[in-house]
Amino acid sequence: MAIEQRSMAELRQAATGAAPSRMASSARSAAEVLPGLAVCGLLAAVATVVGGIAPVVGAPVVAIVLGMVVSAVRRPATRLRAGIAFTGKKVLQGSVVVLGTGLYLGQVVSVGSSSLPVLVGTLVAALAMAALVGRLLGLDRDIRTLVGVGTAICGASAIAATDAVIEADEADVSYSIATIFTFNVVAVLLYPSLGHLLGLSQHDFGLWSGTAINDLSSVVAASTIYGHAAAGYGVIVKLTRTLAIIPTSVGLAYMGSRRRAGGREGAERRRLDWKRVLPAFVLVFVAAVVANTVGLIPQGWHRGLGDLSIWMITAALGAVGLSTDFGRIRQAGLRPLALGAVLWLTVGLVSLGLQAATGTL
Repeated sequence: MAIEQRSMAELRQAATGAAPSRMASSARSAAEVLPGLAVCGLLAAVATVVGGIAPVVGAPVVAIVLGMVVSAVRRPATRLRAGIAFTGKKVLQGSVVVLGTGLYLGQVVSVGSSSLPVLVGTLVAALAMAALVGRLLGLDRDIRTLVGVGTAICGASAIAATDAVIEADEADVSYSIATIFTFNVVAVLLYPSLGHLLGLSQHDFGLWSGTAINDLSSVVAASTIYGHAAAGYGVIVKLTRTLAIIPTSVGLAYMGSRRRAGGREGAERRRLDWKRVLPAFVLVFVAAVVANTVGLIPQGWHRGLGDLSIWMITAALGAVGLSTDFGRIRQAGLRPLALGAVLWLTVGLVSLGLQAATGTL
């Protein structure tokens, strides 16, 4: 009996000790994130006011430009960086999920399938040009692959997933991300104006941005500036395009194992990190779409949720601007930037050309 009582006491002590430990850990995490999150929220508020004065530009563009200006004058303090990183990634992913609450499953399936010819065409064109132009510029295989995949599929996420497979040099990864980031910013600033100049409809612009802009954050920002319908369409196309990470990563892993083994069969293949290849928020986005389709989200909530998603996007883009490392961009040099420029122009022109050829423009 004494042993049993002592065991029960130990269990209670362990339980009561574990709970405060978990609570303390959560409190520390929140304390680390809150300062940077508050700064991004303040930046989003200022951008929203300025964006209301200049609606043609839009709050997301104002936020990213303000963030870049602040970063150029003075890099954010270390204590702010955890919250800025959280906002740039998690708040952005949350904004995509909120966008899903205004979409319907049939619409997602229809848009995803109808965009496949343009998606496949731009993917093939970007990877082929990366190999060709990268060789002409004298860039090594890894940086050609990273910039090509980042442009063709989904920016930094694709670079991270590809790096997990090919184990590129950290400098190559940094240069590739800096290159992709540079043209993400250019796309956010130029694409909405170019879309209006070309007379693109909401549907046309959503497909163009979803297939031709590198990173999800930039697709969301540019298409949101263009219009709510363009944003919904662009996000669906972009998430469909993101799925190309899976066969690309598997293919690169296979080719890498063959190359390391000198072409011998039975070579050990690198295990893929599926959390990096297929982020969990994509599944949550699908769940939000299903919830709206079956009527769990009232129609009266759609406008408010749409406004919330735009505010979250604005905060996330402010975080992206604050994260700009101009020193890294300078270190990347002209050759990776030249490759990025060629690929950026290629996917933009090929996307418009394929839309015209397939009758979707």
